[in-house]
Amino acid sequence: MRKRIGILFGGPSGEHEVSIQSAINIHRALDPEKYEKILIGMDLQGAWRIASPEHPLLIGEDGSDALAETAAGAAKPSGAAVSPDGLRINPAAPVVIPEAGSGRVILVDLATAAPRQEIHVFFPIAHGTFGEDGCLQGLLKLLGAPFVGAGVLGSAAGMDKDVMKRLMRDAGIPIPRFVVVRSRERDQISFDVLSKTLGTPLFVKPCNLGSSVGIHKITDAESFDAALADAFRYDLKVIIEEGIRGREIECSVLGNDSPQASAPGEIIVHADFYSYYAKYIDPDGAALEIPARLDKIKTQEIRDLAVRAFEALDCQGMARVDFFLKEDGAVLVNELNTLPGFTRISMYPKMWEASGLPYGKLLDRLIELALERHEAESRLKRTYGD
Repeated sequence: MRKRIGILFGGPSGEHEVSIQSAINIHRALDPEKYEKILIGMDLQGAWRIASPEHPLLIGEDGSDALAETAAGAAKPSGAAVSPDGLRINPAAPVVIPEAGSGRVILVDLATAAPRQEIHVFFPIAHGTFGEDGCLQGLLKLLGAPFVGAGVLGSAAGMDKDVMKRLMRDAGIPIPRFVVVRSRERDQISFDVLSKTLGTPLFVKPCNLGSSVGIHKITDAESFDAALADAFRYDLKVIIEEGIRGREIECSVLGNDSPQASAPGEIIVHADFYSYYAKYIDPDGAALEIPARLDKIKTQEIRDLAVRAFEALDCQGMARVDFFLKEDGAVLVNELNTLPGFTRISMYPKMWEASGLPYGKLLDRLIELALERHEAESRLKRTYGD
């Protein structure tokens, strides 16, 4: 029997549009001989929606069924822009809620209370807030559902750049210097003090966000206050990091108890820094080189550090680990992403493809890992006594 895979995407996040593209690519690549694929779009208010005969799930700017066009090959794959066709979740698509019972998870139509679909494995690809930070993973664990990717702890730690960096530092993993500012402390911090401590440029980031949303490169006091104010629009904690001069290297990790690292890749940034615009909108913002031009010793050092970071944050399934390779040869871990971009041009699948694991087989392995972990956890005792 084919496994029914629920691809969860979207959600009330600054990375909503990126998530749509990841979901479309996964939907397209999953082998229909092995899987029945159900797209579950979380709208900007957090409601779960699925397609119905009357209402498609994803629509274009003109209200047409964008998913049908994509399946037919009319829509272009995700490339320079995150949402080239103006795709959005249809507000008229039925709202469903997950209902657990007897070891099954069924999507129930909220309007009619009728069962719609049973989901065997969830594939959450809701990047950013509420999808990548442990909230969604906690719900899926409460439902008793197998799901792809890190659990609650790994997801939360991987999302919070403050907690992430402290865990890595305690594990002896080299990282850039940083300072964390909470909202109550924002008037107590100054550019002059920070620049003396960390040097310039400085990078100001919301602690709990990804895809370079809300990130600013700062070289003077005049722009610091505006950058801090913008970062605090997205989070109650802001991290301020030293600027590192060097190459930007990434590495994919895959596995549960015995994780493995891919061949590293390099992002060659043509813009001032790897911003949201350079990542997703500007076709000339950056170039990818996979595998990265590194000698065998440096390649192995980066792969080993990627696995160490993955384990330090108690991750499972997958993660992309981002590095700085300094001019003096020192390697620093910048951050770890537990739900990396999953389009055909995204670094995570492309690095595995360069390592001999093509996109479709990678999806197969991630689903296998989800089921393996769920089976192992289901054997744990949850009550005291016999």
